[in-house]
Amino acid sequence: MPLVYICTGIPRFAAYSFQPLFAWLGLFVAIAALGVFHLTHRALGRNWSISLDVRENHELVTEGVYRRVRHPMYSAFWLWAIAQALLLPNWIAGFAGLAGFGILFFGRVAREEQMMLETFGDSYRAYMARTGRVFPFIF
Repeated sequence: MPLVYICTGIPRFAAYSFQPLFAWLGLFVAIAALGVFHLTHRALGRNWSISLDVRENHELVTEGVYRRVRHPMYSAFWLWAIAQALLLPNWIAGFAGLAGFGILFFGRVAREEQMMLETFGDSYRAYMARTGRVFPFIF
């Protein structure tokens, strides 16, 4: 939807006037999202996987960006969705990322945490107690 909007302006009925302040804020949030995304990959190293699985010799990563947040990759995607909402002056295209990623997030994060509990047990429980799920001190 965002690409369709950027290329065609469709859906025009959902457009609203461009707000430079929102655009600058959106740019800042997008840069933050890319930074968090990079730090997440750097911290995970070989432990990263696109699918929900635990590999042989998988380690519980609790350093770097993982020191305060259990799912910083999701943090980066939430930030990116917020940036999209700020950058695209269209109620549908702008907010499509929040809706789309929200569905993925709420359908996946509980399964991922259950898998980590089964794999790492009390170590993961202790880690959960001292970290935020997606944003430190918030969620």
